Amino acid sequence: MALLPCAPMFISDFDYALPEELIAQFPASERSSSRLLDLSAGIADRSFADLPSLLCEGDLLVFNDTRVIPARLAATKDTGGKAEILIERVTGERSALAHIRASKSPKPGTRLLLAAGASATMAARDGELFVLHFSDDVMSILDAEGEMPLPPYLNREVQAADAERYQTVYAKDPGAVAAPTAGLHFDEAMLEETQNVGVRHAWVTLHVGAGTFQALRHEDIEANRLHSERVTVEQACVDAVRETRAAGGRVIAVGTTAVRSLECASQDGELKAFNGETDLFILPGYCFRSVDAMITNFHLPKSSLLMLVAAFAGKDRILKAYAHAVREQYRFFSYGDSMFLTPEPSA
Repeated sequence: MALLPCAPMFISDFDYALPEELIAQFPASERSSSRLLDLSAGIADRSFADLPSLLCEGDLLVFNDTRVIPARLAATKDTGGKAEILIERVTGERSALAHIRASKSPKPGTRLLLAAGASATMAARDGELFVLHFSDDVMSILDAEGEMPLPPYLNREVQAADAERYQTVYAKDPGAVAAPTAGLHFDEAMLEETQNVGVRHAWVTLHVGAGTFQALRHEDIEANRLHSERVTVEQACVDAVRETRAAGGRVIAVGTTAVRSLECASQDGELKAFNGETDLFILPGYCFRSVDAMITNFHLPKSSLLMLVAAFAGKDRILKAYAHAVREQYRFFSYGDSMFLTPEPSA
């Protein structure tokens, strides 16, 4: 579902210049040692270690507890050609939807042979995805020979450290093929420190799909649609949000995935427990119902996630902050630095 702005907007309205050397290829030495651009009052350069000072007793941090699966598999077609499988979604014990990269797209019935002797058969197309039936349990195959699915802008091979660092310390429910990256800055000490200042924690689950990295195809924003992702918002989270709001605290979403989870569960005007699919496309003009502040990383130019943060904090304000971050040589994207955002002040 796309929520449309009041006036026509175009992808080019959300562009910015980014030197390639500012795309972080590796994580910071320590999770909480990254930088934090604070937009809660003007523009302030901080460290992520300063986050507790921006929180208030009675606030609620909402985290996405999805766990990234080792979703990338090397394969050989039964005709001899090489292929790469990127699981988009595990749909059953032995079935999945996947992207396949090969010199020629496999036809239905094509077997893809995996290194350890297992195989996958391409059964059908589902839009741009391929329906695969595996010879063994999908998760067991991924655990045995899958690779961490690093984003396409990380121009390097997967390293052993990525198995830990491209995963939040609180990851619980396996199913994502991309990390909820705002959460990567939190270590156990930071989680404890936020609780020590009187901040509660709550959890949602959104299994991030590989489509999060796909470019929007149409210059006219209204013509674009987002891929669908699985979301769960439990009643415990709903209760925590209601209690926080009733006591005058703020609901602070850790990452755009937590924002989308809470907002998709609030579409009838009131936050309710939710378990289903969302393709919620948040654009400037959207009225946020359940989020009062957010922690987020820096997002790609012309992306739906940049549009989301612009909807929350104001397009001009966000683009000005991004220009500042470029000048100050912040590190961008998944392994990059972070931002603390509050809504655009009323005129």
